[in-house]
Amino acid sequence: MSRIDYFRDPNAPEANSVVPSVTAVVRDEVGRVLLIHKTDNDLWALPGGGHDIGERVGDTVVREVVEETGITVEIDDIVGLYTDPQHVLAYDDGEVRQQFSICFSAHPVGGSLRTSSESKEVRWVNPADLHTFDIHPSMRLRIQHGLDASRGKPYIG
Repeated sequence: MSRIDYFRDPNAPEANSVVPSVTAVVRDEVGRVLLIHKTDNDLWALPGGGHDIGERVGDTVVREVVEETGITVEIDDIVGLYTDPQHVLAYDDGEVRQQFSICFSAHPVGGSLRTSSESKEVRWVNPADLHTFDIHPSMRLRIQHGLDASRGKPYIG
């Protein structure tokens, strides 16, 4: 399934659903960030995905990261809550989803890099090189917040 991200676009379609989801800013021992090259929108992003019924949100983070990247993680903290109603995701099946994402920080505890049906490429990226990747503005904001150790409290927006 493909999707189009609309971010503060006056021509965006109206949302018809909200699905809680998670992302994770995963950093390795040398400070690199784990990114995936997504199959649905051809952009680079943090690993993450939808929260399932009967699942604790922390388990969603761990499941989604390992499913998309092959890396097992432990959660460190909450980076922020991202619920901007002017960011909608339009899927080719007619669903138009308002963003509702909880971003966590995490560190790897096992596994090895591999792709999945949702990630055509997976990489550890030096933060100094992030500007060379095609990353959606809302994802860049999460990465920026996740890398900013001085923030002190989660972003709510």
